[in-house]
Amino acid sequence: MKSFENILLTKNYQNHAHVALIQLNRPKVLNAISTDLLKELVEALYLLEDDKDVRVIMITGGDRAFAAGADIAQLAEASPIDQINDTRIRTWKQMSLISKPIIAAVNGFALGAGSELAMSCDFIIAGDSARFGQPEIKIGTIPGAGGTQRLTRAIGKSKAMLAVLTGEMMDAYEAEKSGLVAKVVPAETLMQETFEIAKVIANRAPIAVKLAKEAVNMAFETPLKEGMEFERRNFYLTFSSKDQKEGMKAFMEKREPKYEGN
Repeated sequence: MKSFENILLTKNYQNHAHVALIQLNRPKVLNAISTDLLKELVEALYLLEDDKDVRVIMITGGDRAFAAGADIAQLAEASPIDQINDTRIRTWKQMSLISKPIIAAVNGFALGAGSELAMSCDFIIAGDSARFGQPEIKIGTIPGAGGTQRLTRAIGKSKAMLAVLTGEMMDAYEAEKSGLVAKVVPAETLMQETFEIAKVIANRAPIAVKLAKEAVNMAFETPLKEGMEFERRNFYLTFSSKDQKEGMKAFMEKREPKYEGN
């Protein structure tokens, strides 16, 4: 696989053919998210999206920080026109086009753009050391990559308003209770426990997984009636796959299915 300057990319993570890992790798600045890091992250995601062997993608940072925000040095003197011309927003949007499941494994700080990156994944597994927050208000600005939108959808208006207007952090257990985090695990076992979840998903029928992800995401974009119609369409689509036939046949034969992704 290609090597990068700001991330580490591992296929066959823990020798599992269908799981890949992307690790943010700017430890001296607590994985602050620069334009270059974002570009490399999206490039790696698209390499994995096009790789037929990969079925699940994990994204993580370090023990001290998943990502402690945007690269403020890069932003401090920027003008509105600089921001408009920056490719960061376009790059953020490209993440939403990945059809394979992406799991964020978060230890330490996930602040500002780091929290927004975690929320851009399909769900978050947090180590008990994790801390989440949108502290942009403390430096005279506001979230700009989903912090006011995804956070509000995840935890509701009242809690999101409190978090965004104060800039204060929430710990892993509060994040789980609020619905931001799917599961909290001991920090020292975060990667193994996230990998175990990734393995379960990787062993499901890949086409059904993609269609299920698409349908759940659609719930945030449409009224219930349209969402139900979209879900039903994707349900029907699964019956055109060989994996659907294999899954139901294996169930009736009381054996484990062998999914090929077609």
